[in-house]
Amino acid sequence: MKVALIHDHLTQSGGAERVLEAIQDIWPKAPTYTLLYDKSVMDNVFGHRDIRTSFLQNIPGALSHSRWLLPLMPTATEGYNLSDYDVIVSSSSAFSKGVIPPNDAIHICYCHTPTRYLWSDTHSYVEELHVPGIIKQFLPPLLSHLRTWDRLSADRVDYFIANSQTVQRRIAKYYRRESDVIYPPVETDQFAVSPNKKEYYLSGGRLVPYKRYDMVVDAFTKLGISLKIFGTGPIEKDLQKRAGSNIQFLGRVSNQERTRLFQDAIAFIHPQEEDFGITPVESMSAGRPVIAYRKGGATETVVDRKTGIFFDNQNWEELANTVLHFDHTKFNPMEIRTHAMQFSVEIYHKKMRNYVDQKWQEHRKKILGAV
Repeated sequence: MKVALIHDHLTQSGGAERVLEAIQDIWPKAPTYTLLYDKSVMDNVFGHRDIRTSFLQNIPGALSHSRWLLPLMPTATEGYNLSDYDVIVSSSSAFSKGVIPPNDAIHICYCHTPTRYLWSDTHSYVEELHVPGIIKQFLPPLLSHLRTWDRLSADRVDYFIANSQTVQRRIAKYYRRESDVIYPPVETDQFAVSPNKKEYYLSGGRLVPYKRYDMVVDAFTKLGISLKIFGTGPIEKDLQKRAGSNIQFLGRVSNQERTRLFQDAIAFIHPQEEDFGITPVESMSAGRPVIAYRKGGATETVVDRKTGIFFDNQNWEELANTVLHFDHTKFNPMEIRTHAMQFSVEIYHKKMRNYVDQKWQEHRKKILGAV
């Protein structure tokens, strides 16, 4: 069977791009179609792959002003010529599920989430967007148009795979479609249990508003307990201004340093609601417990009182109280790591390959039976 891979865009590195890497490893000869590809940022990871971009790539300034191309993205997605392929596997949190597959092909969508700014987060998206007020007035009609396209495009998918039960519920709610759950791959083999003394808490990722790092900074500033935060993003400077001297901002860190940070932390702080959430699993892979907001994907990966603990209200006061009463010595690092191994890359490869092969064989039998 000939496979084509579809991804929304390759302009920044994140959890979705790490999933794409794993999918490409399963079908290394398959081309990857994407709206935009920023070589300066992504070539070190995807430079050896067959990456094919849409017509948007040729528009001057497209990479630096991609948000302005939003109205053209459905057309660009539908423009991929996939006539030579038997199986289409899309990695989607926005447009890539909207490709038009050949009549006899099957389309399997690995859905990270129904498009956030069209469904679950549409109001906050408009409010937080830093554009002139007059432009914001035109956004609701545009988003309504895109929402209609997004809903209709979901009907082109033959099979949905959700990356968590949380996303599975959203797919059912917004797209009225059933889905199967296959958890994303986590590079658990990069981590090990460390005997080193634990002297700091850890948090980090993309520093954006919805991840609520402001709450973490406020809590630890009040407590005066050592905290390290890795990652960069648009709110980084604001966080630094409100942080006490006990909080260290590390910026971008190497994979090696990231691994060490997880292994030597008292615990990892996960204050946000995520579709799945890779960083808590990375912490558990290192044998370190997680303090997580009890919502979203963390409720599926963290076992309360065994691999971490939860707090229920998303405010700094409850987080501070949770940290104040937290005792990491009550947790068994090897037990935590053993739990995390079920989310390994190897298990993801096996489940994805078997799923796609099974659906393709079922599809072939239907085609042959109809002849």
